Amino acid sequence: MTKECARCSTKECYEGKDCFGLAGEARNSYKDEEVKSMRVSGEIEAEHYMKLTRLEEIALYAKKMGMQKLGVAFCVGLSKEAEILDAILTKQGFEVHSACCKICGIDKGELGIVKMGSPSDKEAICNPVGQALRLKGCGTQMNILVGLCIGHDMLFTKHSHAPVTTLMSRTAYCRTTQLGQYTVRTTGRPGSASRPSESQTPCAANMFAITGLSVPR
Repeated sequence: MTKECARCSTKECYEGKDCFGLAGEARNSYKDEEVKSMRVSGEIEAEHYMKLTRLEEIALYAKKMGMQKLGVAFCVGLSKEAEILDAILTKQGFEVHSACCKICGIDKGELGIVKMGSPSDKEAICNPVGQALRLKGCGTQMNILVGLCIGHDMLFTKHSHAPVTTLMSRTAYCRTTQLGQYTVRTTGRPGSASRPSESQTPCAANMFAITGLSVPR
């Protein structure tokens, strides 16, 4: 029997098999907020599976969890997307706080980080710990990642005082984000996405279309 889930072709766990003998420990680890989160997630999955975009799921989850203050930790290169996300969530009734990756303006030279340009240039670090500190000070109840670089996303998650979820990841090499056309939509039909204009980044163009976002109660 294989001991790596990714290599398993049967997935008997789906029908109740405890392949690793961890069921008891895992079951006992679910307490209070974890149980509430699992129940809310299960409800969203059962009632809205493949019917909602990721952003709609985040908003619905936050509402069902009783969250009011949401944080957005974003890459400076996705400032337009962060602005739109702020507007969308605010329209949904949330109190939104945000932190740009260049927060604090700490020069890369102070931490011995290689610069994109000349070593003498002023170039601020991406500062995931600073982002986490800023959102902690705002008392956010959930933090949403928007395009943080590899490693920075891990440090933010490690230092975040609140649960973290990812709305967008990005691949700078391809000049794309992993938002995808099914992350936002323009109509009530699941998966219906807008076509971006040439003057906008793909995800910014798509996100503009969701300002009329409707979240089930």
